[in-house]
Amino acid sequence: MPHVFRALILALVTVCAACDRIDHLGKAPSFTPKDQGEEHAAMAYSSVPDQSLPLRVSDHASLWDGGRSSLLGDRRAMQAGDILTVVIEIDEQAEISNATDRSRSASESLGVPQLFGIPQRHDPKLPEGASLGNAVDIGSSSNASGDGSVRRQEKLTLRVAATITRVLPNGVLEITGSQEVRVNFELRDLQVSGFVRPEDITRQNEITYDKIASARIAYGGRGQISDMQQPRYGQQVLDIILPF
Repeated sequence: MPHVFRALILALVTVCAACDRIDHLGKAPSFTPKDQGEEHAAMAYSSVPDQSLPLRVSDHASLWDGGRSSLLGDRRAMQAGDILTVVIEIDEQAEISNATDRSRSASESLGVPQLFGIPQRHDPKLPEGASLGNAVDIGSSSNASGDGSVRRQEKLTLRVAATITRVLPNGVLEITGSQEVRVNFELRDLQVSGFVRPEDITRQNEITYDKIASARIAYGGRGQISDMQQPRYGQQVLDIILPF
């Protein structure tokens, strides 16, 4: 029975590990449901203007009213449920090179040829070539050198619509955005989240990625091509367990 129990556990773990690949087995990957996630909850349950109050004719006739729908109104995202555009233009390059070289040598010698006549008495009894005259003779030498180089280059240009999911007590806006594009049997997924200040949002209702605090930008995908580029789960486990 213990062997059967272990086999069942192993089979269950294997099936759970392959669940994400079963979704696109013989077909294109499925999109994530739109009615799930923080974006849908923020837009569905955010406060809406009270429509029960009567509107005056002058509210729509004037071009200078304070509403967001007026000609000169501020249409920037300001509250939970509003949508803004995140502009991601990453073009970074870094190159670091380090080299170190260290060398040390030391020599110590201690001789006691006339220590109360002990060396003269015991030298004849020692094997040929051995002597107590030089009691201690120590030498050491060490040499270490290292060379390291890091070179990275990243370029990414994307635009994605994000939703304000929460307004913090200090007025900072928490945003979350996602975008999925499916081409044939490969699905590309873009996710962005972080915190922005209302004053950093431009009049075009856009904000650049470098003004997002605690920015989390993920650009990846899933599908048949991504599966081929990833090592199997068993190989990943062996890479962690095996010490050599």
